[in-house]
Amino acid sequence: MRRIFCPVIPPTCRDRVISPSLLAADFSRVRDEVTRAITAGSDWMHLDIMDGHFVDNISFGPAMVQTVHETNDIFLDVHLMVSRPDHFLPRFVSAGADLITVHVEAEHDVADTLKKIRAAGCLAGLALNPATPIEDVRPFLNEIDLLLCMTVVPGFGGQAFMPEVLPKIETAARWREELGLAFHIEVDGGIDAKTAGICGQAGANVFVAGSSTFKAPDMAAAILAIREA
Repeated sequence: MRRIFCPVIPPTCRDRVISPSLLAADFSRVRDEVTRAITAGSDWMHLDIMDGHFVDNISFGPAMVQTVHETNDIFLDVHLMVSRPDHFLPRFVSAGADLITVHVEAEHDVADTLKKIRAAGCLAGLALNPATPIEDVRPFLNEIDLLLCMTVVPGFGGQAFMPEVLPKIETAARWREELGLAFHIEVDGGIDAKTAGICGQAGANVFVAGSSTFKAPDMAAAILAIREA
């Protein structure tokens, strides 16, 4: 059974949230790297789960999520880039995830998976890839706490930001307003102070940043720059 207490009260969709991606950290010092991110001002920690099928890369699994959960007190933003998120979901709930994001393109009953995430006491996120029409997520907007618009083709860190995704962010923000909803809009891929400012203007408020935070000479300065962009 997962914890029912989240260390950070989820902010509103109007608040800016910085969620550094653990994928860019030094895996030989995971506990210290997460501590460094917290000290530098991170709000959440983003954990990219890749299965080698849905995306052409393999990252880490529930054991890594549990390690971060047990060694640091930070909100865990878990992104499942896997073919069968419904199958693996219970393992990440047990590992301590606070928010679990699944892809609309994956092989599962999207509505049922989102329902199960919330029933487990986690926040529910839905992601879409750059090539996926934004209309594919509209039927599920009432069932989510976060919409993740990938700003790179998922699978590998360090890619360049894709500006062609910006209209999707703007559309999502408009739908949120029209429907009276309050889900967060998250962006992931090539995010730094410059691109965060552009995405923020389009309507995003949660920023996943890997290389631009963990590999920055001054992580605290990098996070502050994204927050204030």
